[in-house]
Amino acid sequence: MITISLCMIVKNEEDTLPRCLSSVAGIADEIIIVDTGSTDRTESEAKKFTDLVYRFEWIDDFAAARNYAFSLATQAYILWLDADDVLKPDDRLKFLELKKRLDPSVDAVSMELILSEDRYGNVSARLRRNRLVKRERQFRWIGAVHEYLEVYGNILNGDIAVTHRSVRHDSDRNINIYEKRLAAGERFSPRDLYYYANELKDHGRLKEAAARYDEFLVGGLGWIEDNIAACGKLADCYHGLRDKKNELASALRSFEYGAPRAEFCCRLGYSFLQANDVRTAIFWYELAAGMKPASDGWGLSSPICSTWLPHLQLCVCYDRLGDFESAFRHNEAARGYNPDHPGILHNRNYLLHKLGGSTNSGGKE
Repeated sequence: MITISLCMIVKNEEDTLPRCLSSVAGIADEIIIVDTGSTDRTESEAKKFTDLVYRFEWIDDFAAARNYAFSLATQAYILWLDADDVLKPDDRLKFLELKKRLDPSVDAVSMELILSEDRYGNVSARLRRNRLVKRERQFRWIGAVHEYLEVYGNILNGDIAVTHRSVRHDSDRNINIYEKRLAAGERFSPRDLYYYANELKDHGRLKEAAARYDEFLVGGLGWIEDNIAACGKLADCYHGLRDKKNELASALRSFEYGAPRAEFCCRLGYSFLQANDVRTAIFWYELAAGMKPASDGWGLSSPICSTWLPHLQLCVCYDRLGDFESAFRHNEAARGYNPDHPGILHNRNYLLHKLGGSTNSGGKE
C-alpha cells in the first residue's frame, strides 16, 4: 500500500475546509495545510484535522505557495486538493482501493474534476487534472495564476472524480494579479493570455476579453484544448455583445483545431434555431446527439451536450415543424437521461395530448 501526503493551500476557508477534509478521511497519511493569510477561523478548523499547519507569506504567486506545500511532504505520494473540493462517498471508496493497489512505478494519477452539476445530478462541466504524484519525482507547479502541475513519465488516468463545490471566492484576486504584472511590463505567455482573457470575460469586460482571445488564437502557440475553449468563450463574448455574425464565426473557428465537438454542435444548433432555420438546427443537434461523451478528455467538456440536451432541443425543432411523433421520440430519448427534468415532463404531456388529436400548441424550449 502506498502512503500519501495531502498538501493544500488555503485562505479564509473556514466554511469549506472541514467539509473537504472530512470527505478524504482515511486516505491521507499526513495532512499539510499551508495558510496564505487567513483572517477567519481557517487555521483553527485545520488544526482539528492535523498539527501540520504552516504560514506562507502571500507574494501573488499560487505556484510558489503550492510548491512550498509540496516541499513539506514526507510520504511516497502527494495528493493536492482545494478547500472547496470534496470526494463523494463512492469516489472516496475508489480512492481507498487505489491506495491499496497502486503500482509504485506510477508517477502520477489523473482524476476527473467535476466543476458543475445540474440539480438532477447530471454533470454539466468537467475536465481532468493530475491529482496524485510521486514525491521523489519532485514535480513542480508552474504559473503565478491558474497554475498547473507539470508531470511526465508513467501516468495513470484514474476513474476517481473530485467534485468542486465552491461557496465563494475572491472574484478580483486573479485579475488584479494579472494587471499588476501587465503594469510592470511583463509579456504574457500564451497560457497567461488565455486565462487573462477568461478573467476579463468573467468581469464583464467583453470587448477587451474578445480582443485577448483573438490575440491568443492568432498567436498559434496555445494548447489545443485552450484553443478550442477560447473559441467557445469568444462566441460567448460576442453573444453578450449581440454580435451574432462573429458569435457564429467564433463557434465555427473551433473546427480549425479538430473535429466538431458536441458543445459546439449544440451552440450552432441553438444559433440556427434562434434564426428560425429549424432544419439546419436539426442537423447540428442530431450531430451532437450521435456523439459519445468524452470519458478521459483533459479539456473542459459538457456531457449534457451529447446526452439529453440535444434531444430536448430536437423535440423543440420537430414540434415547430409539426412533426409531433419525431418530437415525442426525441423527448423520450432526453427523458431516458434525465427523467425528472420539468421541461421534459411538460413536453411529454403536451405531445401525448398532441398525438391524441389536440390542437394545443407550444413545446417547451
